[in-house]
Order: sequence, then C-alpha cells, then structure tokens
Amino acid sequence: MTTSNNAPADERDDILATLGEQRGFLLIPLRGITDEQAGTRTTASELTLGGIIKHVTRVERYWMQIMTGQEPELVMDTDQYRVVEGETLAGILDDYAAAARETEQALMATPDLSRRIQLPPAPWAPDPVFWSPRRIMLHLIRETAHHSGHADIIREEMDGAITTTQMASV
Repeated sequence: MTTSNNAPADERDDILATLGEQRGFLLIPLRGITDEQAGTRTTASELTLGGIIKHVTRVERYWMQIMTGQEPELVMDTDQYRVVEGETLAGILDDYAAAARETEQALMATPDLSRRIQLPPAPWAPDPVFWSPRRIMLHLIRETAHHSGHADIIREEMDGAITTTQMASV
C-alpha cells in the first residue's frame, strides 16, 4: 500500500487508514438526522446514535491516555450513551473529530508500536495486563467497527435507512 503521495505506507498509516475507514462507516447512519433523532432510542438498549459517538470518543481518549503514559480516566456512566440537555449532534461530531486528530497525533508520536504498556487494573482483569500501542490501535478499530453495527440498527429502526443504501446514495 502507498500513501496518496506514492510514498510507501508505514504501519501507522495503514492503522490510521483502517481506523478512518471504520469511522466513516460509523458516521454514515448519522447522515441527515436531527439533534432530536441523535438522542432517540429505537431499541431496548440505552444506546442512541449521538450516544454511540460520545462513547467511542470517550473510549478513544481513554486508550490514548494509556498509550501516551497519562493517568487514564475511566468514567462509567450511562450519559455517555445518550444525548443530554444542551448537547447537539454538531457538537458531539466536532468532539469526535477532535478525538480522532488527538489519536492520530498520539500514534504518529509513538516511536515503538511493539513496546509493552501495562494497562490500569480493572475488575475484569485483576492480574497485570500488557498491551502494545499496536494492539491498542487494533482495539480501537474493533471498537469502532463494533459500534458501527449498533448505529446501523438504531438508524434502521428509526426510519428504515441502512448503511449500505446510504453509501450508494452519496
């Protein structure tokens, strides 16, 4: 694979291209919706389209804090899955774009994608766990793809629109 300027792609370029592609798929179900629709639940789940973007934004920032050696802030609240009073879809999308830029900068500044990073202790992982920056980035790709499916289902329940159809109508 080569980058747009025909220079050989580095592994970071490939990772960011794949994550960018998954982000694009995640955002397709949000095309043409209102602030109200962004906060509408259409399934038994608490998930909303705007809430999914808020969650993925929070997850990216959490993992970048770990990758860059900062103390990560893991906040477990249900507001991350909903659009709350005063939030707009535009604001949520702007914050997601900012997180994407932060992720790109963090990855490009990481000299060794194989180094071992100890993850913070968690109830589901009581023993020390180590991941590489590479694995963290692959996890973000998986997380984004995972929630793309949720977003597609929520949008389809809302008005019948599905990602495949919306991709064809661009």
